[in-house]
Amino acid sequence: MRRPSAATADPGLTELAPNQRLRRLELTVTRRLDGLLHGQYRGLLPGPGSEPAGSREYRPGEDEVRRMDWAVTARTTVPHVRQVDADRELTTWLLIDATPSMEFGTAELDKRELAVAAVAAVGFLTAGVGNRLGAQVLRADGVRSFPARSGRTHLLGLLRALLAAPRTTGDHRPADPPELADGLASVQRFATRRGLVVVVSDFLDGLPDDPGQPPPWERSLRRLAVRHQVLVVEVTDPRELELPDVGLITLIDPETGRSREVCTSDRRLRERYAAAAAAQRDQVRAALRRSGATHLALRTDRDWSVDIVRHVHAQRRLAAAPAGAARGGAA
Repeated sequence: MRRPSAATADPGLTELAPNQRLRRLELTVTRRLDGLLHGQYRGLLPGPGSEPAGSREYRPGEDEVRRMDWAVTARTTVPHVRQVDADRELTTWLLIDATPSMEFGTAELDKRELAVAAVAAVGFLTAGVGNRLGAQVLRADGVRSFPARSGRTHLLGLLRALLAAPRTTGDHRPADPPELADGLASVQRFATRRGLVVVVSDFLDGLPDDPGQPPPWERSLRRLAVRHQVLVVEVTDPRELELPDVGLITLIDPETGRSREVCTSDRRLRERYAAAAAAQRDQVRAALRRSGATHLALRTDRDWSVDIVRHVHAQRRLAAAPAGAARGGAA
């Protein structure tokens, strides 16, 4: 059998039409992630993920003693157990950063495409009977809301809207774009019931020059983590971490449109850039850790499905470890 030539090679995700990209994403999630990560009703993060829903009488041989509702038992003198809404009734809220800084990419995917892949993974893996998915999309012209609904059609509509969103150009750059903290506050208003919150961003918004100062979005993220399970998906591109030696280039800030010429042949400049970029990512990681959120890092030059599998397996090993061992490992 003849091997396909380079001219007939399988096209990349960015080269496909929106509907074809959706089918490719769904196949990737269902074939490579679904069976590896969880059973029918398990989520992306370990833990109960349940909401109290009253009490009922204890059934010997059926109910676990650790679910006893001692307060109701004392009042009624009849053993009662707590009832909870199962994980299959989980409500997931997404905050998707679609601001101009997410339109950058030098690998197979740009950061916005990688963000859509992450949303597809969350959506297809949390889909189930009774599960609902809502989203807040942070765009250059404001925050667009998608109500929490269930079903594959709703998820595909959200993904299609993300893929078809217009790119920001210099002539159409808003003077006062929304900030990540605005999107987090919007999620907090809509997510009134305990559930899963997933934030997908590069987290570059408003980082202070002083690493000792918290980012403006940290407080809002911390508030969400108090009530919800929060998973933050940090999206980066390799050129944001180091510059290649390609001579004189023009760098453009996607948020402001300002440009600057840089000579990448200067070795000391490349080293200073790499050191500053590493310090910036450390600053982001420290803020996420203080917020109490679970952190998943994805890169445009890596296999995002493999990174998601590794992350979930690592989280479940931590959840299954004894409390003392987990604390020792964290230390």
